[in-house]
Amino acid sequence: MDALYTAVATANGREGRTVSSDGQIDLALAMPPALGGNGQGTNPEQLFAAGYAACFASALGLVGRQAKADTSEVSVTAEVSIGKDGAGFGLGVTLRVELPDSLAGETGALLVKQAHEVCPYSRATRGNIEVDLVVE
Repeated sequence: MDALYTAVATANGREGRTVSSDGQIDLALAMPPALGGNGQGTNPEQLFAAGYAACFASALGLVGRQAKADTSEVSVTAEVSIGKDGAGFGLGVTLRVELPDSLAGETGALLVKQAHEVCPYSRATRGNIEVDLVVE
């Protein structure tokens, strides 16, 4: 891969802080109450969900421009779950893509499928975790 940009962040565990090298991110980390924590900070699952939603929306914008389709009203919500997976833990993702009426039906479904093919997060997770696409 010929890197165009490299993001750098440092963390000291689920109960601590994460900071990006440029200072744009400086967040408290905490376990969510569902996992026995106090929930007084963000967590890796929320950060992954935010990144995946943003990346997928950008990929949808790219394939939309290529198809001359207006994707400016599209909204992507990523739900990231963590759970037991064999001897360890694993992640699962549901991407909820809300399309405007102008992209309803086969056109929108095709754009979502194409976005899933080109999105860097989708490519990174393919074959590693379950990702469900829901078009709304």
